[in-house]
Amino acid sequence: MAKSRATPPPKDYESALAELEAIVGEMESGQMPLQASLSAYKRGAELLQYCRQQLADAEQQVKILENGTLADFKVGQPLKGEDTDD
Repeated sequence: MAKSRATPPPKDYESALAELEAIVGEMESGQMPLQASLSAYKRGAELLQYCRQQLADAEQQVKILENGTLADFKVGQPLKGEDTDD
């Protein structure tokens, strides 16, 4: 029975996103053999899950920092407690 190689986890969100974008580019080229495409798809799914989890974790941290209220951010809007006098 063949052993499957474990792929290393991403270093961080940015590296996971860069790897995912590279995989998408390779797959869109249409030049990958079937087995390589399947492996790339699997790795892409793992990276996508990792990125989604990182974003969910970041959102949870923001909610905690904002006392449980996640407000929309508008460009130019002062942050809570920021002095608005110019």
